[in-house]
Amino acid sequence: MQPQARSVTLIGAPLEEGSGRRGAAMGPAALRIAGVDQTLVDLGYDVVDAGDVHVVPARDLPNHPKAHNLRIIGAFTRALEAGVYEAASAGRFPLILGGDHSLSMGTVSGMARYAAQQGRPLFVLWLDAHSDFNTPATSPSGNIHGMPVAYVCGQAELAEILPKERPLVDPRNVFQVGIRSVDAPERELIKEHGINVFDMRWLDEQGVAATMRQILGIVSDANGLLHVSLDVDFLDPEIAPGVGTTVPGGATFREAHLIMEMLCDSGLVSSLDLVELNPFLDDRGKSARILVELTASLFGRRIFDRPTRAA
Repeated sequence: MQPQARSVTLIGAPLEEGSGRRGAAMGPAALRIAGVDQTLVDLGYDVVDAGDVHVVPARDLPNHPKAHNLRIIGAFTRALEAGVYEAASAGRFPLILGGDHSLSMGTVSGMARYAAQQGRPLFVLWLDAHSDFNTPATSPSGNIHGMPVAYVCGQAELAEILPKERPLVDPRNVFQVGIRSVDAPERELIKEHGINVFDMRWLDEQGVAATMRQILGIVSDANGLLHVSLDVDFLDPEIAPGVGTTVPGGATFREAHLIMEMLCDSGLVSSLDLVELNPFLDDRGKSARILVELTASLFGRRIFDRPTRAA
């Protein structure tokens, strides 16, 4: 099986204001240079590149002392919510090229609106070193890229970026895999709201395959749509150094590919974020190339299909 749609829309989100440092805005360009579009074409997909989202700060939003750059992030959220919803409604697979993880406030919200119209639950697979379930009240930094999961679950009050009646994601439908850095107040919120966390110790003890079978079984039994959000720091920084928030002890190259291959086999994935790629911190495009290879695995390419590189 393959991802649900054979047609893919690429949406660039050159957003870096959620991360507290510069560089992630270059992520979409790096992924294109690494060949994400041609890779999918070679796999038989109809690919349309919608270009990058360009916005101006949303002046109707307040400046927030504990949620930095809310106006620009709010504008991206609105644009991405609309763009992702439009692509999904047209029967296309939205693939978002990021950009820091605050972009998922818009992408997941767009898919939540689409899923609600389809009468199906939306599930979220969060492949990340961080839980991103902070709120303005709990965040030690005020950087919004640490808040998107809380936002899409209705727990992070960030003014009316999107209408109050927007569809939300049930926290029990969020599966966080590879987690290894969680703030203390964030940990309490995660426990309170029933987020499913499979940290690196869990993966070490139970294995990637068993974990993915459990998650995919739940999504399949519920006839759900699955949004996948892949942060570069899910991977060990020795493999993918191009990220501003490195945390040692991440997933290996093979573990990540196995996850993508199992996602492909499931046929459940309806949308994908590639986030937190900072080419300024990368090693000659290494992280961008790995993200493209992982994307290829999600869309049907197997490891043994890759040509061997000369030493």
